[in-house]
Amino acid sequence: MVSSARESSAGAPSLINWDLAASTAARLAPPGPELSAGEIGKAVDNLRFNADISVPHVHDITGLDAARDLRDSHVLVVDRASWSKANTQSFSVMLQPALKKMVESRSGVAMTPAAAAASGAITGTQLGAVLAFLSSKVLGQYDPFAALAPDSNVPAGGRLLLVAPNIISVERELNVHPDDFRLWVCLHEQTHRVQFAAAPWLRHHMLDEIEKLSGNLLGNMDTLVERAGAVAKSLRDRNPSEKTPGRGAILDLLQNPEEKASLSHITAVMSLLEGHANVVMDAVDSSIVPSVKTIRQRFNERGKDRGVVEKFIRNLLGLDAKMRQYTDGAKFVREVVAVAGMEGFNRVWESADYLPTEEEIHNSRLWLERMGL
Repeated sequence: MVSSARESSAGAPSLINWDLAASTAARLAPPGPELSAGEIGKAVDNLRFNADISVPHVHDITGLDAARDLRDSHVLVVDRASWSKANTQSFSVMLQPALKKMVESRSGVAMTPAAAAASGAITGTQLGAVLAFLSSKVLGQYDPFAALAPDSNVPAGGRLLLVAPNIISVERELNVHPDDFRLWVCLHEQTHRVQFAAAPWLRHHMLDEIEKLSGNLLGNMDTLVERAGAVAKSLRDRNPSEKTPGRGAILDLLQNPEEKASLSHITAVMSLLEGHANVVMDAVDSSIVPSVKTIRQRFNERGKDRGVVEKFIRNLLGLDAKMRQYTDGAKFVREVVAVAGMEGFNRVWESADYLPTEEEIHNSRLWLERMGL
């Protein structure tokens, strides 16, 4: 686990109080479904069971031999507070290079320990509020980054987090068979685990790209306030009935070519990962998940009646844009597999040079031609 001090190698004070972020998220997260201790124990055991049995199905569908041996990562069934704390650990790894550069670039600007602590507390509280909202929405997440944190006890390959209260809440909301729904969710999340096992270079590649993106954004602090004001006005003026999602108001802060190029590449990679996982989910039939058609239909219909506040937050964070990544990426994967087969598609895991660009995600023929398929 990252130490609570979270200081850079140069001894600079942390710009984000990660521990406060985790505790704030735990305090603000809405309560989950009411369950007895016995029900919680059974749900945890059942989720672990479904996580285990989903892996052979992922192997059969993807043809990735990495699914045969996932011993360098593990599965955790967590609550909302634990999910939030896990993400502060991942964020500290992802943002550490950019935050360190930011501190070093302002080395001539004096900041008292009290001022540094106050600044870290403000950003930690703000991050905690965001995590509190997200902690009630996420069903599962593969985390390949926390293992790189100082003093981490996370296995080298990372960890898969299954958020039990959210999975149970959604299965109840949809009124679907719990065992079927849990297996369906696990198929998606275990696919992410297999992706990183099949492409061990992917973790550091993504960290490099995140460093570029966050470094550009945080490094241009002189115009950040001005851009944030413009984004706030844009968000306020945006038509709430607009059906085409943007990238999210926070990401609208990116303006220069380097920032946009970094965002474009990360968007393409995330579309690939999410779309591929969705294709695996959609490849299962009733022999694997008996009520899969009902689950798909009800899950896709879910969320149309979200409240005004939730719509605003989703717009701010770009969550609807993330949902579009699932659709765009899945379309790319299906089109490539239809032409080159799964074996041809799996070349994407061989090298960072084989990752599709954002343009190629929307036009699979360009990627197929570049790959000679």
